[in-house]
Order: sequence, then structure tokens, then C-alpha cells
Amino acid sequence: MKMMKVDAIRNGTVIDHIPAGRVQRVIGILKPRATDIVMMGMNFPSKAMKKKDMIKIEGRELTQIEVNSIALIAPEAKVSIIRDTKVFQKSVVEIPEIIEDLVSCPNPRCISNAEPMKTRFKLVDKSGPNLACQYCERVYSAHEMTHI
Repeated sequence: MKMMKVDAIRNGTVIDHIPAGRVQRVIGILKPRATDIVMMGMNFPSKAMKKKDMIKIEGRELTQIEVNSIALIAPEAKVSIIRDTKVFQKSVVEIPEIIEDLVSCPNPRCISNAEPMKTRFKLVDKSGPNLACQYCERVYSAHEMTHI
């Protein structure tokens, strides 16, 4: 017997195949609005990943920028846009070449941490992923960064 642990949504976005333990970091990227209905699931069994996390957002379709930003935390994630309870569109996340105003520079001496400005990083290596700060030019792995 198949048992649903999380209710289906009528319209919105489902983010699946988030590595276990990273759902809260993905929520931090998405910055849900006060009116968003968000369901988070943690540690679901997965054949491919052993355990996975999941997010469902009712009534909100993610932009491509938001989808790609998820790749910093969950490069294996799958994003589905749901309309009238059916999958309308599926996307695989992809790290964008330029990341603006999403993460802060770990370098405490970087000008971006001292002045009010948008942070800006360039993808230098997808496998890390590794990003270079536009201002101090230092390279960091995505896991070293703090989301704004």
C-alpha cells in the first residue's frame, strides 16, 4: 500500500532530491513570503540517495534564478512546477555563471562586507562548486558561503 506522507499541491513548486539535512538551507535561499504555504520534509527514503529532503510551495512558481540558486546547496535537486495538480514543467538545477546578492563573501576584509553593495560571484569550477568574489577575487567553495 502506497502511503502519502506529504499532501499533494494544486499549484506551485516541488523541489525534490535535496540531499538530506539541507532543506533548511534551501529554504534560506528561497526566502518564503509570509503568505506562502510551505511544506518541508526531511529524511525521506530514496533509492538513489538513501535519504532525501523535499519542499513544496503552494501557489508560487519559482523563477529560473531561484531554481539555479538552489544548485549551490543541492546540485542534484529536481524542480517541478505544478498546475492543476499535474506536473507542468520539470527542471534540473544548474549553477549560474554569475551569482548576485545571494551569498556573502567569507573574506572579512572584502569591501562587500564593509560597504552597502550587491555581492557578485563568478562560477570558476562547477565540480566544487567554486566561486570567485568580484571584489576581492578570492575563490571559495559554495559550502563556505553564507546566504544573505
